[in-house]
Amino acid sequence: AGMEEAMFGMGCFWCSENLYMRMPGVYSTQVGYAGGRNANPTYREVCTGATGHNEVVRIIFDPQVVSYEELLKVFWERHDPTTPNQQGNDVGTQYRSGIYYYSDAQRKIAEETKTRFAKVLEETGKAAGRQIITEVLPAPEFYYAEDYHQQYDVK
Repeated sequence: AGMEEAMFGMGCFWCSENLYMRMPGVYSTQVGYAGGRNANPTYREVCTGATGHNEVVRIIFDPQVVSYEELLKVFWERHDPTTPNQQGNDVGTQYRSGIYYYSDAQRKIAEETKTRFAKVLEETGKAAGRQIITEVLPAPEFYYAEDYHQQYDVK
């Protein structure tokens, strides 16, 4: 009881899930697809870019142990939110940066942290003049990725 959900798109969902799955206060993580045009897409379909889905990690967490803002700190610090549809060598719309909120409180925290992180990037020059392009949207339907993708880095 008292658990909350978070959903982030920050590139390859294997890497994203690995950042959160061992955090204190995180009850479970799942990887999947969200924000696309059709129900129950497959990995192959998503990789074509034709479905519009994003690879995402969904996090079930205990806010008494880890705050949504702490989850967002990892989000901002562990991927590049200034590269459209790309993280490292992974290129495509399924790798876009996104925060998908489940409540107005989460939306506000996401927007506040986005503003703060943009200021840090500007002050440090780490974004090389690029702007944050992270989408902040209401959480869309989550579709589980295939079993072989779940907790991939543990296997």
